[in-house]
Amino acid sequence: MTTTPLSPPFPRPKLVATDLDGTLLRSNGSLSERTRSALEAAKEAGIRIALVTGRPPRCVPALMESIGRHFVIAANGAALYAPDGTAMQISPMRSDAATELVARLRGAVPGVSFAVEYETAYGREPDYPSWSFGKDAVELIGPAEDLLTPAPGRHVLKLLAHHPTLPLDVFYEQARRSAGSSAETTHSTGLSLVEFSAPGVTKAAMLLAWSGGLGIGTDEIAAFGDMPNDLPMLRAVGASYAMANAHPDVVRTARCRTPSNDEDGVAQALERFVAAPPADVTLC
Repeated sequence: MTTTPLSPPFPRPKLVATDLDGTLLRSNGSLSERTRSALEAAKEAGIRIALVTGRPPRCVPALMESIGRHFVIAANGAALYAPDGTAMQISPMRSDAATELVARLRGAVPGVSFAVEYETAYGREPDYPSWSFGKDAVELIGPAEDLLTPAPGRHVLKLLAHHPTLPLDVFYEQARRSAGSSAETTHSTGLSLVEFSAPGVTKAAMLLAWSGGLGIGTDEIAAFGDMPNDLPMLRAVGASYAMANAHPDVVRTARCRTPSNDEDGVAQALERFVAAPPADVTLC
């Protein structure tokens, strides 16, 4: 394993924040028994665990069922859930700002289609690709402008845009310019799919707001990721890990390396954290 050492001694992290797809979970979407055991051992050692994902809130109950009762930061930082599934904080997009963004992006990139993730539901345009959402999604189908119209109890947490022909890097750059400061713009799949959140809403922002309220400093957090939507979180913490399978930008940003998701790279790091004395951990 290639590592970049931190200056020892470094205290055992009080909080571990880990992305899911491509990071904690194997490429087939499963959680290995080694990783499940490592998560439980870390909790028993007093380390808080936060699952930090781009997946929407409608996925949270299934995640807790399959991975365990941990804190979950969902929708790229737009929602925080306690281990019992209770919503602790929601940071929605303004409907008018999202609607204006849709208009700008339609003008800049003809052929784009949109989907909307709400707090508990999902909506999409007819042309939005079916491979990008779960079969059990509660669907509202119609123009994005209608999907973004305010309705009682319907909070927009994430706007997604897809283009059928443009390469991801070209589409992402056009989307980023169209959004400007009106939204956070990122991507996480490697496909021509771009994700928007409210300004200032990132995995890092929610993680630091929550951990700060617990009295946990940034240098007491270890974070793991593999894709560009993890970059703000990796830049914000004391010990940042890129998976061996990570996007090149993640590899350049993270201070540490760990084996791939299919090699249980997160579990290997957690096992080191737990095995070492709390005041003297070699994080990388």
